[in-house]
Amino acid sequence: MSPTTGTATEKKTTAPGVVSAAEPVPAVSPATSTTSTVSAVPTPHDASPAGVRQVRSTAARFRHAVRRLPYLLVKGATKSVAIVALLLLWETAPRLGLVDRTFLPPFSEVADAWWGLAADGQLADNARASLTRSFSGFGLAVAVAVPLGLLIGWYRPVADLLGPLLEVFRNTAALALLPVFVLLLGIGETSKISIVVYACTWPILLNTISAVRNVDPTLLKLAKSMNLSAPRLFQKVILPASVPVMFTGIRLAGAVSILVLVAAEMIGAKAGLGYLINASQYNFAIPQMYAGIITISAIGVAFNQLLVTVERRLSSWRAPADG
Repeated sequence: MSPTTGTATEKKTTAPGVVSAAEPVPAVSPATSTTSTVSAVPTPHDASPAGVRQVRSTAARFRHAVRRLPYLLVKGATKSVAIVALLLLWETAPRLGLVDRTFLPPFSEVADAWWGLAADGQLADNARASLTRSFSGFGLAVAVAVPLGLLIGWYRPVADLLGPLLEVFRNTAALALLPVFVLLLGIGETSKISIVVYACTWPILLNTISAVRNVDPTLLKLAKSMNLSAPRLFQKVILPASVPVMFTGIRLAGAVSILVLVAAEMIGAKAGLGYLINASQYNFAIPQMYAGIITISAIGVAFNQLLVTVERRLSSWRAPADG
């Protein structure tokens, strides 16, 4: 070997960062390498995959809410514009002399009267009495009418047996039977709850019967081809398919339960919103009378919205109308 070649070889092997094949390479264990790497670059707790996903999910929901905010504001304004216009007309018409303010006071006076009734506890006591009667009668009507409607709608012999009797009673107004309920059950709570049960039964019963009879025959044939038993057929096919129409009757019964009760409370009651309205009329406390009417309307709207929410939960299997 020439001196020149040996010098080049020595320079090549002594170059920084280059390991010669003849030199031994120290072994580094994986655990030592991983430990040194983690020690060199510390990872914060929030930078873990779960934390990153949570932060990204929160940020995505926030951005979605911000994008929907203008739409929600416009939708809310659209839904409330008619109510605001009605209240403005109610406030200005008596003040301008378009109507007699003795019989239709401005809305501001009615609001003051409502606040006064709420402050001294009269509104809460009367509303509690009415809601107890109304919800008790409504619940009993649902418990009776839904199973009976399913039975009549599904079994033809039961429908033939009870059909004429149902036709007689469903065409008899509930308020027309109010004196009969009072004579038979007295003027206490029993007669008022019973008249609510009677009035609420028919919308629920008739809509339930119609819902069962109008179930899609294709669904029934498919279920029968799978050899489903009668209880499973009710559970998996008939009940889910009947929920929308059934809840139409339940929502109608919810409104009826309040309206009929108010009329019943005007006769022989010592508490309730109907009693409050009737007593205010006799005492010529017109703002208090309108305050009671507004309270009944608000309760009806809230009750209907509650039933709509329950219906959406029970019929969540349905596809959206726009989808």
